[in-house]
Formats: sequence, structure tokens, C-alpha cells
Amino acid sequence: MIEINWGKPLTFVVSEDGDTQKFTTIEQARYWLRKKWPVADRDREHAIEQVDAAMDCLTTVDAARKAFVSAAKTAGFRPERASADMVAAF
Repeated sequence: MIEINWGKPLTFVVSEDGDTQKFTTIEQARYWLRKKWPVADRDREHAIEQVDAAMDCLTTVDAARKAFVSAAKTAGFRPERASADMVAAF
């Protein structure tokens, strides 16, 4: 399998204890959405659809990243550091 360029890694605080997770590949984002996501909601489903479509070259990776960030927000994750693209999304 060829890894698809995900762009700059996204790091989120994923627990109340301050644990962080860095998402460096679209494959890692897909795994988390399917296997480790703490909530099953519409944003998660949309993110899964967008990530799968980007992996099949049917949409842009940027669209998948935006959907992933939106799902992270509704899951209660918060950005580790406030980068310009993360601030815009949150």
C-alpha cells in the first residue's frame, strides 16, 4: 500500500489526562476513526466517508483533513497547539 500525503501532522489532546495523539498519515486517521474513535456521530461518519474517498482519489486530502478535524472537535479532542489551520477549524 502506498501512503497518501496527509500534509502537516495533526496533534490532538485525546484525553482528560492530557494524552496526545499525532496523526501523520491518512491511513492512521482512518484507523482511529474506525477503531478508536470515542463517539459515533454524524461528523465521524462524514470524516470516514471523506477519508475513504481521498484514499480512492475521489476527493482531496484537504477535504478529508477538514472533515477529520471537525470530527475531532465533536469527539472532544482539542489541538495540542494552536496552529493557524487548526485555529481556523476550531
